[in-house]
Amino acid sequence: MEWRVSITDQQPFRNLVYYAGKQFEKNVSKGLDGHFNIRSYDNLLELEVHLGQLNLLDTPEILIMEVDERGKVFDVIKRLRRSSLTCGLIIVLLSARHDSRYRLLAKELRVEDYYEYPFDIDHINERLQFLRKFKLIRSDVNRLKQLPPKPYKIPIFKRLFDICFSAITLLILSPLFLIVAILIKLDSPGPVFYKSKRAGTGYKIFDFYKFRSMKCGADKELEKLKKEKNQYDQYTNGHATKPAAFVKIKNDPRITKFGHFLRNTSIDELPQLFNVLKGDMSIVGNRPLPLYEAKMLTSNEWCQRFLGPAGITGLWQVTKRGRSDMSDQERRELDNYYVQHSSIWFDLRIIGSTIPALLQKEKV
Repeated sequence: MEWRVSITDQQPFRNLVYYAGKQFEKNVSKGLDGHFNIRSYDNLLELEVHLGQLNLLDTPEILIMEVDERGKVFDVIKRLRRSSLTCGLIIVLLSARHDSRYRLLAKELRVEDYYEYPFDIDHINERLQFLRKFKLIRSDVNRLKQLPPKPYKIPIFKRLFDICFSAITLLILSPLFLIVAILIKLDSPGPVFYKSKRAGTGYKIFDFYKFRSMKCGADKELEKLKKEKNQYDQYTNGHATKPAAFVKIKNDPRITKFGHFLRNTSIDELPQLFNVLKGDMSIVGNRPLPLYEAKMLTSNEWCQRFLGPAGITGLWQVTKRGRSDMSDQERRELDNYYVQHSSIWFDLRIIGSTIPALLQKEKV
């Protein structure tokens, strides 16, 4: 779905305004030109679809919407107010006629301004600049008053299982850890363990451990490889048309010879048992993500994956791991599905399906 951009994004995300409607769009865009960047949508459906795909980096500051005859705009506002990502947006409504019911409803929904035709566009311009500055001041005050959101807490039985399982497994596999450490050292120079920052439950950032399967300095080469070989990206005529949130490189040249064996057998994941003991992760859950991936998944549609536990294995690993036909959206939907249906019995089914899924079909 395409949308019309009234003012080019020479200053992206600065003073960003989304406008929905056709009747007053030209006059409003002309009146606000030079003060705001406006992205215009023909109708409420286009606007709401786009808002549902937003992340924190491109969320607008202000929404200006024309009031339709049936009052559907108020249903849209109700949904926006329920979303943690859009509940704080400045909303301004423009109406072509006088209607006291709609004016009262706008007030109940905490709409900042409601204008009826004819209106003064210069006044609206000044008012929007005031509202924007006031919001910045008010947000700092409100932050002091608000209680932190209730974090996800691993159920006691699940946590006890995690501790017992990880401790016993680490004890049993300690000889394997020693052998793997020696082989990594013999295969390539560098540390035995790879440590990186990951975003887990509730976007909590922690140190994530793996056996090193890549040559040193591999992180510096990621950006180039991501643009050229990311299997999640959608391509047209050899060019990526829609960059994906996740990254998967087939036949990754950064992987060492022994690293291919570690990855294909999933032995490289075993040090995450220490993360489980520390409480950063669970045995079963959604994969904690590198920060460059996590920042792409703050939209209203996809942030749900972070409302459950981060895990070593999960629904994605036992259904689609290592398959080239898996899309970016499929993986996100699997993550959300796990959060919605999480239970101890679901976890046991995933654990039982994990061993057959350990041997990947592709070198990724």
